[in-house]
Order: sequence, then structure tokens, then C-alpha cells
Amino acid sequence: MQHDEVIWQVIRHKHCSFMSKISTGIFCRNPYNVTGICNRSSCPLANSRYATIRDHDGVFYLYMKTIERAHKPNDLWERVKLPKNYEKALEVIDKHLMYWPKLLVHKIKQRLTKMTQMRIRMRKLALKTREKIMTTPRKEKKREARREEKAEKAAVLDKTIEKELLARLENGIYDGIYNLPFNKFIKTLDTDELQAEDENEEESEVEYIEGNFELEEEDDIEDLGMKDYHFSNDEVIDDEEEEEVNAVEEMRVRRRSKSAHEKSEKDEPSTMFKKKPRIHVEVDYEDGAERQKATF
Repeated sequence: MQHDEVIWQVIRHKHCSFMSKISTGIFCRNPYNVTGICNRSSCPLANSRYATIRDHDGVFYLYMKTIERAHKPNDLWERVKLPKNYEKALEVIDKHLMYWPKLLVHKIKQRLTKMTQMRIRMRKLALKTREKIMTTPRKEKKREARREEKAEKAAVLDKTIEKELLARLENGIYDGIYNLPFNKFIKTLDTDELQAEDENEEESEVEYIEGNFELEEEDDIEDLGMKDYHFSNDEVIDDEEEEEVNAVEEMRVRRRSKSAHEKSEKDEPSTMFKKKPRIHVEVDYEDGAERQKATF
């Protein structure tokens, strides 16, 4: 069974973790303490019947403790939400603490008044614009000072170069002021880059060309046909037929020379193809004249 006087004697004269002694007095750091002072009437541990007010995110709650719930620590405190209106909050306190000690009710109302005034001041300070003091580290200051020194040296160098150029211009070393348009300067740079890229591509590119095998096949077929083609001694050829044969032979010779010319232009190696056989043509005349031979 809980005994308030024994608890107070132990806490007051021996040890209490919430007690803080300073030169002005003895205070209590327990969040449920109404006044914040360490005494018999304000101690939340040594009073089985106790009440206080606490703030949760700007909302006030009335906490009440009775001896009937002392055996259940989870349900020890009863919490009641108080309205934001100050007068209505006082009415709720009077309603729930109607039969409680008058001194405790008076302390609770005083705590409500102080907390309401504190909330009003916090709102005013939040709306008011105030200066914020910012600290700058030493490293940043040293770095900025070094950069300023370098910038000053660069500015002095630019000015000396400008003076030297103006002096040379006045002495007549230069013919005049040369102002080239910036767009043309960029175009010249682009053309130089493109030319360099083209040269690199020409040096590195390797092309493979398909051989002209169709013409060779046609020529081989014609050559084979000409080998089997000959005139016997018994056959008689007229002058017109002889002219036609000569014309056909000339056309074949021209075609063959044309294909050879095309191959030489494409730089194809001649060793890839076999040597073509020569064509022998024999012509006999009726009147027993000498036999003529043509080699192609």
C-alpha cells in the first residue's frame, strides 16, 4: 500500500533523481510538477492525488492521478484535452477538479495562465523578423583572401600587356588595329578540325571491293565456244560470211580489251585470275589460195 509521508521522507532527506539544488533554492525537474519547486505539496511522487497541465505540440492537456489507479502504472494518469479558449479551459478545469483541494486547483490555473502567455509570445516572435547571426569559418576567409590576391595580380598583368600593345601601336610597329569577327574565327577552326579528321580517315580506312567475276565468266564461255568453232576444208565460205566472221571477231577483241582496261583501273591483282588461252582462227578459200591464220 502506498504511503505518501514515507515516500516524501525518503525522497527529501536521502535521494531523488529529479531534485536539483542551486544557490537560489531547490527545484524539481519532473515534467508532472505543477510549480517546479521541490516541496511536499508540489511533489508528484509523494502525493497519491495529484493534477497538472502539460503541453503537446501547442495543445494543452489536464493530467489527473488518483490512488485507485496506483496499482496500474499504465493507467495511472487520466488525460483531458483543454480547449484553446482560455475561459473555456478554466471551465473544464473547474468541472473535473470540483472536489479537489483548493490550493492545488489554484496552482493548476496559475500554470494554465503562464503557459497561455508563453504561447502568445511564441506566436509573436515567430511572426516578427529578426536578424540572424551567422559565423564564417577561418578557412573560407583565408581562401577568399588568397583568391583576391591572385585576381589582383592577374589584373595588373593584363593592364601591363595592354599598355605594351598600345605603345607598340603608337610607335608604328603594327599597321593598324586588327579586329576579326568572332564567327569567322570559329568557322576557320571548324574547317581545320574537319580537314584533320578527313586526313585521319583517309589514312586509317581500308576498303574491300567485290571482283567483276561476271565479265570473266562471259569471256571464258566465249573462249570455250571459239575453241570448238573451226572451218573444215569441205565447207565453202562466201565473202559476205567472211566479213561477218571478221566483224564478230573484232567485237570480241574490243570487249576483251575493254574489260582488261576496267580491271586495271580498279587495281585488282592480275595473279588472282588464270592466264587466258589464245584463239586460233583458220580460213580456207575456194580457189586454193593460201590458208590464213589469225591469233587473238
